[in-house]
Amino acid sequence: MKFIDEVTIEVHAGKGGDGSASFRREKYIPRGGPDGGDGGRGGSIFAIADRNINTLVDYRFERIHRARNGEPGRGSDCNGKAGADIVLRVPVGTVVSDLDTGEAIADLATHEQTALLGKGGEGGRGNLHFKSSTNRAPRQFTRGTPGESRKLKLELKVLADVGLLGMPNAGKSTFIRAVSAARPKVADYPFTTLHPNLGVVRVDENRSFVIADIPGLIEGAADGAGLGHQFLRHLARTRLLLHLVDIAPFDVDTDPVAEARAIINELKKYDVALFDKPRWLVLNKADLLEPGARAERMQRFIADFGWQGKSFIISALKGEGCNELKYAIMEYLDQSKEVLTAQDATAVGEKPEQAR
Repeated sequence: MKFIDEVTIEVHAGKGGDGSASFRREKYIPRGGPDGGDGGRGGSIFAIADRNINTLVDYRFERIHRARNGEPGRGSDCNGKAGADIVLRVPVGTVVSDLDTGEAIADLATHEQTALLGKGGEGGRGNLHFKSSTNRAPRQFTRGTPGESRKLKLELKVLADVGLLGMPNAGKSTFIRAVSAARPKVADYPFTTLHPNLGVVRVDENRSFVIADIPGLIEGAADGAGLGHQFLRHLARTRLLLHLVDIAPFDVDTDPVAEARAIINELKKYDVALFDKPRWLVLNKADLLEPGARAERMQRFIADFGWQGKSFIISALKGEGCNELKYAIMEYLDQSKEVLTAQDATAVGEKPEQAR
């Protein structure tokens, strides 16, 4: 199945049915009075998050969704039937926004979370409602209101704890294969990853985290070059970024420091909030270096790059250093979760005082 992470659709909720202007007519009851029923409401359109779906491909070609109209009211105090609702099932992590205004409508981040995309019109009222002591034979009724119509943008942002950044062939896919059961394509040419891959990294029986591998970035990605700019949105929900760098080459043709700086610049140009996320430096392909030269190469890179954060040197191909890295990630995620929980508890405790 092809991975589709952004589509535009139209939703048209159903119109409410018109009320009825009817009078009771039976033998021997010449003035039976009004008995017009109400119109049925129009069908609404909902979106519901489904963890069993991982792409928006179903909506690439089926772009227009119309709910049924409500039926009109009838005599004998019969109300019209409501129009059937439509439910659109989308992947967990789908963000729905209005295409014309850019307004965010829903962020479907949990399984079975539901959002109203288009509300059906209200049914009209029959003349039975207009009967009074001074108006015994009302002919008034109201028509049903139209349902909402919208053009919407559906955008999938995968849910992952950790995101991988790096140039094409930095070894991101090899790394995710080394630490999880995911099996993304690996080859010796750029852009082997054409869509995001998710892997569950299990540290022990009850502790795990999800890691996301996106297509490699190149300079100019934020302006549309290459593939990675299309998928940077998938890093928006992550709590930690790993910046993978091919540490092996240091020659005239390839400069890992310049490539690493280019990635950081593209990240900042695309989204400052993404740039400000916690980020660790991971120097990969240590197996291509002599064991004695690895520490010197790492120190040289960090000095030239001006890096002051947390750093690791690994060989994703051989699995060297991967266990230490994944345990460090798990510890960080556990600690950050504790901090978030404490902040939430503090915020809850402050509410009554703020209200005063």
